[in-house]
Amino acid sequence: MYKAIAANKRNTFIIMAVFVAIIGIIGWAVSYVYGNRSISYIVVVIAAIYALIQYFAASSLAVAMTGAREIEKRDNPRLFRVVENLAITLGIATPRVYIIDDPAPNAFATGRDPKHALVAVTTGLLDIMDDRELSAVMAHEMGHVQNYDIRVSMITFGLVSAIGLISDIVLRMMFFGNDRNNNSNPIIFVVGLVVIILAPIAAIIVQLAISRQREYLADATGALTTRDPEALADALEKLEKFGRPMQKQNSSTAHLFFSNPLKAGGFSKLFSTHPPLEDRIARLRSNANKF
Repeated sequence: MYKAIAANKRNTFIIMAVFVAIIGIIGWAVSYVYGNRSISYIVVVIAAIYALIQYFAASSLAVAMTGAREIEKRDNPRLFRVVENLAITLGIATPRVYIIDDPAPNAFATGRDPKHALVAVTTGLLDIMDDRELSAVMAHEMGHVQNYDIRVSMITFGLVSAIGLISDIVLRMMFFGNDRNNNSNPIIFVVGLVVIILAPIAAIIVQLAISRQREYLADATGALTTRDPEALADALEKLEKFGRPMQKQNSSTAHLFFSNPLKAGGFSKLFSTHPPLEDRIARLRSNANKF
């Protein structure tokens, strides 16, 4: 299990390198279409600035988009005690605690690092989980904090957004710019166009890969924290039985949640930000003696 955690962490660096490569390819395509290599540097700089802004602002944006409200200990002593106890166990600062008024059972964690982290839980999850299962779910979310998954998620969100923004700007430049690219090779123009259209799709696929790996890793970390993998497996089984789409849905924040908060569609498994619940349950129980 420890080897799997280490492998997932190494894969994160590889995947982030892929993001940088995608941005570089966009810059290359634009520079060749316009015959100006300096454009490629501008593209990379714009992406870096946009990702940096998202890195600092994304957690506040996620809270606003989900409708979460911050609470104090007196507002929900049960939830607060669970989070405090887990923070003490892990030796990290207690994250800010939020509640989302939504009957769909779910939770998420976000922030830049353990010192600037927050966890949020829906009222639906609090209603159906017993104390043991709630501790397991929150240990999973605190695992995201402990493993710096929240930082990876923020950087990924920023880079995916940057790639989408740059691709949109470049497409508008190519079709509506004053220079109709008369000096460009038509073949290069077509290749550049294809690259720019496919780049956001590739970025989203990479984002899904990161999210799925992070969920398996957080499941393992949460089970190691509580030494009770069966509690987390039981909680996931309840989600299979009682889970439903959240009232406020947004694909840009879906990867943050404990389980997929979106309505299932025809390609839900292929393009889901989360691995299937049955797979997560099977992994926990097959590795129960290793925690």
